[in-house]
Amino acid sequence: MLELLKKVPLFAQLNENQLQAIVQISTKRTYKAGTILFSEKETGSVFYMVLSGSVKIYTTSQSGEEKILSICSASESFGELSLIDGKPRSASAQTLEECVLLTITGQSFLELLRAHFDMTLGIMQELSNRLRDTNQQVYDLTFLDAKSRVIKSLIKMANSHGIRKGTLIVIKLVLNYDEISQLAGVTKTVLMQVIRDLEEKKILTITPYDFTLDLTKLR
Repeated sequence: MLELLKKVPLFAQLNENQLQAIVQISTKRTYKAGTILFSEKETGSVFYMVLSGSVKIYTTSQSGEEKILSICSASESFGELSLIDGKPRSASAQTLEECVLLTITGQSFLELLRAHFDMTLGIMQELSNRLRDTNQQVYDLTFLDAKSRVIKSLIKMANSHGIRKGTLIVIKLVLNYDEISQLAGVTKTVLMQVIRDLEEKKILTITPYDFTLDLTKLR
């Protein structure tokens, strides 16, 4: 467990005694694909860290339409916002594949932040990064055309979840086309048009299990 914790950026500055203290108050559990961990507007009570797998963070409109805000993969954390401000969850979380997650209850999480300034600083940095990402998303939706948004979303997925093989990046398909279109802020029809164009230009290769970006052709 300690080796897994060391890979979480939030705990990077903690020594083994501090990490051991976290092990004592945390629970490791495996979740099946499609498990809803929490829903928007619920009272928050748990902090999550991803040890393996991936989780989508999303909101739902009154009509039932989803908007994916981010994808959390191994070593990333989520669920801290409502524990800090005491307000209901601002989004929902659902596993995209089988996941191993580490959970800490809200009270224990806040006690950790009081005891370890490095963790508190890490949380502040993470929240700042998310605010910057939100600002960038607003900019993209305002100023970028649909094709640019799709390509940027694919590159972002490649950077976060892809495996580099020379000039190729292979990304396991944990999102379906509807979810990728939500992430890019375009309709599914537009997404498929862009994907077909990228395939024709040999920039993108798709199989039932993954897709591959050719960086040389992308340039």
